[in-house]
Amino acid sequence: MTQRELVERIRQRLASDPSEPTAHSVAAALRAEHQLAGSATVLALVDELRRETRGVGSLEPLLALPGVTDVLVNGPEEVYFDRGRGLEKSSIQFGDEESVRRLAQRLAAQAGRRLDDASPWVDARLGDGTRLHAVLAPLARPGSLISLRVPARRSFSLDELAAAGSLSAVAVEHIQAIVAKRCAFIVSGGTGSGKTTLLAAMLGLVDPDERIVIVEDATELRPDHPHVVGLEARPANIEGAGLVTVRDLVRQALRMRPDRLIVGEVRGGEVVDLLAALNTGHEGGCGTIHANSAADVPARFEALGVAAGMPREAVHSQLRSSLDLVLHLARAADGTRTVEQIAVLDADESGLVRCEPALAFDGKEAVWGPGHDRLTALLE
Repeated sequence: MTQRELVERIRQRLASDPSEPTAHSVAAALRAEHQLAGSATVLALVDELRRETRGVGSLEPLLALPGVTDVLVNGPEEVYFDRGRGLEKSSIQFGDEESVRRLAQRLAAQAGRRLDDASPWVDARLGDGTRLHAVLAPLARPGSLISLRVPARRSFSLDELAAAGSLSAVAVEHIQAIVAKRCAFIVSGGTGSGKTTLLAAMLGLVDPDERIVIVEDATELRPDHPHVVGLEARPANIEGAGLVTVRDLVRQALRMRPDRLIVGEVRGGEVVDLLAALNTGHEGGCGTIHANSAADVPARFEALGVAAGMPREAVHSQLRSSLDLVLHLARAADGTRTVEQIAVLDADESGLVRCEPALAFDGKEAVWGPGHDRLTALLE
């Protein structure tokens, strides 16, 4: 009998006991299975069984790794993690598909959400801030999928990001000026490119006398600033009631006397209220958005605004008058995250907004673009 089979047999024997496994109960189950084990083996089995009823179970060692940002479970045999160097495969495996499903359902229950065949996916936040997403088999292949996004344990300063190779000295100088001049900006990039990390570092530069109000779908931004308040969206409960959207919270934030209004991620109807807010005297507002390049940002705003009911022309008109800059991040194949470009917004003859590169970064070298004069004027 393998170790995995033994653990499963012990689990089945203890299933009728609602209390936590103890050395005594595990030893009794081993005797019932006609297995002889020393005290070290018994204690190891107790620890493994208890992990399955607490926290994230066998994934706990991965979440405890320094710098880990994501833990991904692809069925029972494949577990990956990312600690800033790209995805790495872990030696951790689950006994079977049922073990993965059981963990996903327990984590969903901890977040107050339902996960079963009638509701086979969940997007929720655990008590420690970890973002949970899970999809059950057979919708998912090669088995039930679990994705855990680990919140940053601390904020990084611009100097630390520069030391890590994410920012050049020229980039640091311009970013400091962007914050000091209260420019309205968006940080763009793909998934895992470091948008939240950079935005938190920039907010740490805001004058301590200013009040920062952050609106997020799930709390991730933790800037090192003395006056930060946050609002977090809430999904509907099992009965379908209690939904609070980011758009609802942006409207509330406007009544909270923000010096800086921050939307952690612009990805829905809140784009309408954010653009309206930035056009009504709320200087220095900012947020993040998913985009493949700085040039794609106007199209992303257009798509979100039109989906929320704004005419295309109105989206571009609001965007042109409310947003000053786009900072685009890229992630290299080796996992390195860097500021790739700073772009300014301008409009063509038809009134549609486009992004003009002002400053691009090729390694440590800065390359000026056609929007350089506009960027210089904004920061003077």
